Amino acid sequence: MQKVAIIGAGITGLTAAFELKEKGIDCTVFEASDRVGGCIQTVREDGFLVECGPNSILDTHPHLGKLIARLGLEGNKLPSKPEANNRFIVRDGKPIALPTSPQAFILSDAFSTRAKLRLLREPFIKSKSNEQESLADFVVRRLGQEFLDYAINPFVSGVYAGDPAKLSTCHAFPKLYALEQKYGSLIKGAINGAKERKQREEVATKDARMFTFDDGMEVLPRQLAAKLGEAIRLNTPVAGIQPLDEGKWLVNCEEFTDVVLAIPTHAQTELNVPFDLAPLSAVYYPPVASLSLGFGINQFMHALNGFGMLIPKIENRFSLGALFPSSIFAERAPGGMALLTVFIGGSQSPDRALMDEEMLLANALKDLKDLLGLDGEPDYKHLSVWPKAIPQYVVGYEKYLNHMKQIEGAYPGIHFAGHYRDGISVANSILSGINVADKIINHEDAKDTKRHEP
Repeated sequence: MQKVAIIGAGITGLTAAFELKEKGIDCTVFEASDRVGGCIQTVREDGFLVECGPNSILDTHPHLGKLIARLGLEGNKLPSKPEANNRFIVRDGKPIALPTSPQAFILSDAFSTRAKLRLLREPFIKSKSNEQESLADFVVRRLGQEFLDYAINPFVSGVYAGDPAKLSTCHAFPKLYALEQKYGSLIKGAINGAKERKQREEVATKDARMFTFDDGMEVLPRQLAAKLGEAIRLNTPVAGIQPLDEGKWLVNCEEFTDVVLAIPTHAQTELNVPFDLAPLSAVYYPPVASLSLGFGINQFMHALNGFGMLIPKIENRFSLGALFPSSIFAERAPGGMALLTVFIGGSQSPDRALMDEEMLLANALKDLKDLLGLDGEPDYKHLSVWPKAIPQYVVGYEKYLNHMKQIEGAYPGIHFAGHYRDGISVANSILSGINVADKIINHEDAKDTKRHEP
C-alpha cells in the first residue's frame, strides 16, 4: 500500500498532499514550524492587510482555477483593480508609466528614441542563446543595453531579487529562452506563441489575470490545510530519511513508500540521508526585507494609481521598488489611507536587507519622499525580513537540477519539488506540487497494472 511523506507544509507540499488525498493515497505532511504556508503569510492589523511574502497569483494555467474550485474558494477570489495594470519605472529620478501598447511605447518617455529604434532590429538578429548565457547578455544581444538597464534589471531585482548578470536565461526564464530557440526572435515568438498557448489553454504572463483572496494570500494554504486535517503535523521537524527493505523509507519512525522534499535546498542539506545533498547547499537565496507602510492618501503627490514602482540599479537608490497594495486590491487599508510595501536587498545589495529597522525605514522613506512626493511619516509599519528569500537560477543551475534527477533515479521513492526546481512564482510552486503528486499517482497506477497483467 502506498504511503507518502511530504516534508514541508509550504504551498508545494500542501498542494501535493491534497492531490494525493483526493486520489485516496495516504500521506503525512511534516512541518517544523507552528503554521502552514511557508513564505505565504498574511497579517491583518490596525485596519491594514499586509502580505509578508507573495502578494498575488497570476492565473496562467487552467490547473490553478480547477484547484481553487475544488477547494471551494471561487467565491473568495479577489481580482485586481483595473488601475493595477499600470506599472511605473523610475527614470532620471521620476516614476514613468510603462507603455501597455505598441502606440504607447512609441510615445513613451520610458525609453529613448535610440532604444526604440534598436528594438526594431530584434526580429533580424540571427544569433541564438546557449545554455550558459546570462540574462543580461541575452537582453543586450537581442534588445540593447537600455532595455537591460531600464526594463529587465528593475524587473528581475524587484520580482526575482536577482542579478541579471548572474541569472541563467534558460533556467530562470525558460519561456524567453524557448521563444528565441523556436522562432529566432522574441517579437516573432510572442506573436506566434499566442496561438500555441491558446491550444494549451494557457495565458501569457503579461495577459494573465492577477488575483488574491478576500482575506489575503494565506486563505489558500489555510484551506488546503483544512482539507488535509490530521494529515498535517505542525511543530514536527524531520531529522533524517533512512532506507528500509523493499524500497521503503523511514521518516520519524514511520514507514513510507515515497518521500517528497518540499523544503528549500538549504534546509534539505541539514537532513541525515543516505544520498549526497551537499551540492545543493550552494544554491543561493539572497536576503530580502519587505517593509509595509501605511500613510494618509493625501501625503503623496503621486496618485499611486498602479501596481507599483520599480527602481533600476542605474538610478542609485536604496530600495528595489515599492508595491501599492491598496491600489491593487480592495480592503487593504482603512478609508483615506494607502498601503505601500517597499522591498530592500536581494542579490545586488544583500547587506541592506539585514540592516536594523530604523535604518531600513529612514532610507525607504527617503526614496518615497524623493520619488513619490511623500510628505510626513507613516501611521503604520510592519517589517518582514527573509534571510534566505528566493532561490537564484544562476548560470550553470543545471548542475543542481541534474543532481536532483540523479538522486531520484538512484533512490526510487525520493522526489524533489518546489520553487527551487520548477520556478519561483506561487503558480509554479502550486504546479510543482500537482506534478509531483501526478508522478507518484501514475507510478502507483503503473505498478497496479503490472500486478494485474495475466
